[in-house]
Amino acid sequence: MDNLLFSVFPNENFIDLGLYQFGWEHCRPSHSFGPAVRNHYVFHYVISGAGTLVAENQKGTAHTYRLEKGQGFMLLPGQITTYTADKEFPWEYTWLEFDGLRAKEAVEAAGLHLGHPVYDAGCEELRDSMANEMLYIVQHAEQTPFHLIGHLYLFLDCLTRSSVSAKPRKSGRIRDFYIKESLSYIEQNFQSQISVEDMAAACGLNRSYFGKIFRDTVGCPPQEFLMKYRMTKAAELLKQTTLSISDIGNAVGYPNQLHFSRAFKNIYGVSPREWRRQNKIISTK
Repeated sequence: MDNLLFSVFPNENFIDLGLYQFGWEHCRPSHSFGPAVRNHYVFHYVISGAGTLVAENQKGTAHTYRLEKGQGFMLLPGQITTYTADKEFPWEYTWLEFDGLRAKEAVEAAGLHLGHPVYDAGCEELRDSMANEMLYIVQHAEQTPFHLIGHLYLFLDCLTRSSVSAKPRKSGRIRDFYIKESLSYIEQNFQSQISVEDMAAACGLNRSYFGKIFRDTVGCPPQEFLMKYRMTKAAELLKQTTLSISDIGNAVGYPNQLHFSRAFKNIYGVSPREWRRQNKIISTK
């Protein structure tokens, strides 16, 4: 189709920031998507035309926003949204779906949240650079994952610096130190039977306070992040080695193969064995 470009990112093993899908579309009049809920952050930038976004706020109340050329809108994880192209001047937009450890921080820095999902630019030059980074990713889907992730960082830099609702960075050095310490602890000990209490103790914090600052900064509870981190490592082993499912489970902290398979399927939607079948194993010879 001449009015649609769509790609799925080939690699999800990026912890800080990762791409999932991206594309461009010149919609038909009144073309609508939703109501739907996304698992990740999705940003749309309107290149031309117009349309409407209906999005729920923090209280679950739906609000309608009219958007035109030069504006954008962020769909947040778990938020119910519907967006519809204008019947006379249907919009043309490009979008990126992304997530990761630094995603929540970047989106909040741009001043975008459940109560304010619409992007307006305070600097046209940075806005245009942002749009160019988005289109570059869409038009160069064949490039390596590292290359595309680099342009995702450039996109987020332009987004946060150009947004008229951008928030000045708060001084959070102590909190950032605690999060860095906890992530380092997870990286070094994810193979063992560690708990949230262990993570908190490694930072010298009580469990309750540690859980709060971790969720506020990362966007999910520490136990959930630990499981996702382990499953990312498991996926790497499934793809790059010929180790048994049981051995891989042990290697990422799941001595019980049944518990490992359930956790893996919860993240990837299929069993470890099926995921390995769908993804080529790199030869170790």
